[in-house]
Amino acid sequence: MEFKILDNGRIQSKGYAMLDKNAKFTSFEFSRHAIGEYDILVKILYAGICHSDIHTARSEWGEAVYPCVPGHEIAGEVVAVGSKVSKFKVGDYAGIGCMVNSCGECESCKNSQEQFCEQGKTVFTYNSKDCFHDNENTYGGYSNNIVVSEKFAVCVPKDAPLEKVAPLLCAGITTYSPLKFSNIKEGSKVAIAGFGGLGMMGVKYAVKMGAKVSVFARNENKKQDALNMGVSSFYTSTDENVVKERFDLILSTIPTAYDPLVYINLLKFGGELAIVGLPPYEVCPSINIKDLVFKAGKKVYGSLIGGIAQTQEMLDFSLKHQIYPEIELIKPNEIDKAYENLTSGKAKFRYVIDMR
Repeated sequence: MEFKILDNGRIQSKGYAMLDKNAKFTSFEFSRHAIGEYDILVKILYAGICHSDIHTARSEWGEAVYPCVPGHEIAGEVVAVGSKVSKFKVGDYAGIGCMVNSCGECESCKNSQEQFCEQGKTVFTYNSKDCFHDNENTYGGYSNNIVVSEKFAVCVPKDAPLEKVAPLLCAGITTYSPLKFSNIKEGSKVAIAGFGGLGMMGVKYAVKMGAKVSVFARNENKKQDALNMGVSSFYTSTDENVVKERFDLILSTIPTAYDPLVYINLLKFGGELAIVGLPPYEVCPSINIKDLVFKAGKKVYGSLIGGIAQTQEMLDFSLKHQIYPEIELIKPNEIDKAYENLTSGKAKFRYVIDMR
């Protein structure tokens, strides 16, 4: 047996946690709730690092609950199943993204928009109150296992490259969902603002959907990478005298302070600015409604991951077309260094922790 069940039925677990917002990661032992009849126990093999992990662990989006075990890009092997599980069997591969439960009864949940549960019962993968298990705090994927409802795990084929699948569970669905919402198709003009882990995935999906794709980045460090992915224009400026083209969709993945208006100015009439990047609250940008009135005919909307059905759709699409993030595998003792590189702009690819 690859796991230990405690006397109270809970699952013994160990991972890596921050004990306060200024701390370094340290090993941390804890337990997960017992395997329910519709739950699966997943041995975590790979866990991606998302910029939102950093914001949360450092309390940049409000005070986190400590100890904080981040990680919502999880890929692993099913090692136990509840008595009524039908979707998985022991030995299957599974992926877990940003949420692990919801009410399942409201209109949002019934329409597979579980992240917008109208009863407020969306349980996120970490740093979230689990109202279905005595309001205990959830711990994420920087750990050796996770117990989750089968409804909130996606099926991963046995021949899939698990280390590349893990980041798809956030970076993939976060960018795939707004591209689908905005009906991007052959000939659409799309720009991706921010060319980090999210931005790269946005580029790959938009190119595969047939769009003409441009990138806005803070420097030219990854210009050749963008061109290799099929990008037609690469900008380090949003000056309207430099950027002559206008876009149907600009997808902002920017996780730091910026001015959304400069991107609204670059939209066609009827164009859309989709926002998925969320900077620290203290520098989070806002838009003056006066500017929206005088830039009329342009739309601004936010997008939060995607429902479970669309996450499975995204994964199937990614595997079919071999769309994967550019990754760098690291060991658990390198998480702090990865955070430093991500916040300083030194990171070139998506970091994935090898949890094996």
